[in-house]
Amino acid sequence: MLLRARRLTLPDRLVLVIDGCDVAIRLRADPRARRYLLRLPPDRSEPVLTIPKGGSLATAERFAERHAGWLRDQLHARPDTVAFEAGALVPLRGVPHRIAPTGRLRGLIETAEGADDLPHILVPGAQEHLPRKLTDWLKRAARDDIADAVGRHTRTLGVRASAISIRDTRSRWGSCASNGRLSFSWRLILAPTDILDYVAAHEVAHLKEMNHSDRFWRLCHQLAPHTPRARQWLRDHGQRLHSYG
Repeated sequence: MLLRARRLTLPDRLVLVIDGCDVAIRLRADPRARRYLLRLPPDRSEPVLTIPKGGSLATAERFAERHAGWLRDQLHARPDTVAFEAGALVPLRGVPHRIAPTGRLRGLIETAEGADDLPHILVPGAQEHLPRKLTDWLKRAARDDIADAVGRHTRTLGVRASAISIRDTRSRWGSCASNGRLSFSWRLILAPTDILDYVAAHEVAHLKEMNHSDRFWRLCHQLAPHTPRARQWLRDHGQRLHSYG
């Protein structure tokens, strides 16, 4: 009951002054949390400060103030949003491509070499429909690549995924449910192919080990020997994938 009362008295946000600017931090009480945690969500929304069981607003404020320098650096390092529009550069399987409307009202999206020595993604149709059409096309490409990777890894382990779904998840790149259903972020199609392969291997390994034990990581390394490098890539560059569209 004390925790519930404390959660009710928490404000929605606290404000830090960083480099002369007000930075709002959303407060989130979590009775399962063991420590205070300050993070920036991948969707570029405002920072979130998690308050653990038994925590207080005063301690949260001191924690935020101690980490003001880290927060300033992270905010400055956030990538700018790249809209899906004519001329924009977006990665496809880790390779930069330029979005190029074809000027035709009908046809299929396809890739081709461009005059600027960059591959182009050729998008037909009206300009106002380009973002939706390109997003749908990327989701289909993601489904195809992920299904291929999952198929390879399930055959290696002798397991079966009951279903594969593609979503725009913000907090994780993939997940495995107890019923064998695997879910993945479509934005993996923007990453290099070995990164997508690692995430597929990670979730397939969960079909045998529904945990992160040593046995699980051995399976993961068996399926994707590049696991350490892929995990580091996602830590360093994963947030950038959420800036497109």
